[in-house]
Amino acid sequence: MTQRLPSPLTPLDTALAALLQGIEPVAPVELLLAEAAGCIAAGLPLLAACPSHDIAAADGWALSANDLVGASAYSPLPLTRAPAWVDAGDAMPEGCDCVLDADAVELSGPLSQVLAEGVPGQGVRRAGSDVAEHTPAGAEGRPVGAADLLIARVAGLEKLSVRRPRLRIVNVPGATATAQMIAEIARAVGLNVKTLEAGARDEASIADGLDASDCDVLLTVGGSGVGRRDAVVTALALRGDVIARGLALQPGRTAAVGRLGKVPVVALPGSPDHALAAWFALMLPLIDRLSARRPRRQVTLPLARKVASSVGIAEIALLAEEHRAWMPLAVGEWPLQAIARADAWLLVPASHEGFAAGTPVDAYLMRQ
Repeated sequence: MTQRLPSPLTPLDTALAALLQGIEPVAPVELLLAEAAGCIAAGLPLLAACPSHDIAAADGWALSANDLVGASAYSPLPLTRAPAWVDAGDAMPEGCDCVLDADAVELSGPLSQVLAEGVPGQGVRRAGSDVAEHTPAGAEGRPVGAADLLIARVAGLEKLSVRRPRLRIVNVPGATATAQMIAEIARAVGLNVKTLEAGARDEASIADGLDASDCDVLLTVGGSGVGRRDAVVTALALRGDVIARGLALQPGRTAAVGRLGKVPVVALPGSPDHALAAWFALMLPLIDRLSARRPRRQVTLPLARKVASSVGIAEIALLAEEHRAWMPLAVGEWPLQAIARADAWLLVPASHEGFAAGTPVDAYLMRQ
């Protein structure tokens, strides 16, 4: 017979505060650009201006706009000497500030004439227009994105300084699909992920994998409940300290938090929806603290429908954006198709009964 959940359940705020207590950001490391994507920028260098001088933005004739006033096809302007031809990316010749198209200059032997006016900067990429002098190579405390990597490469950088917490995942047999999902999400947000398969679901086998010597946070997936085959919390008690078991969080009630020495431990349920909800509620704040990330962006839109919640339980609702409003997809229990469709998630505090239709709410994007 399955045992009942511990009562009373630990409030989410209480469990999270205990989990974050004493946690400091990890030290920055330098990574190759290809490895820095998704990691949180820290201590980035100031870049030199790029381009370092005016360059041609297009193929054409390099000229001075002041010398071309009045030139047209009906009133060609003869030149005293042939203009310089430049290809895109070439440095602009001295005294030239515009680039005209090939058919704007007519050449006839040693003679040349201009058939169009130009304006300063036409066809020219100015010095510092891509990257201004002393611009940081990214946004401190923000994830390194594709645009940051582009600028770093153009600036000639090979590495970036980032914070990249080390995550060790212990996969309890029976929760492989969920563990793989969590590992993929963790890598996408810039964590250094190592995974280990527990040999069996018993407490001794699970305890063997609870090694925090090479990680900043330890995560177990599966086996966190109170069923006869759920031994994660017992294994954690053998190796470290259990802070809270059974949270006032839905989905995610069977999640647990603890410590191995100074290393925080989060036990995620094996069910994908419960694991993902506990990831949002517990792991994201912990990762943000370890990586010194700036606050995550929230998007405020009105609710298209009412979201009902039980007082005393923090509930997470999945939302989809429809017609500039948040459409609730699932609350409390999440079908996999709702997870696949969701654009954002909303935490309903335990003190709330929910939100009425039309209420503006601040939701976190699923991917940011």
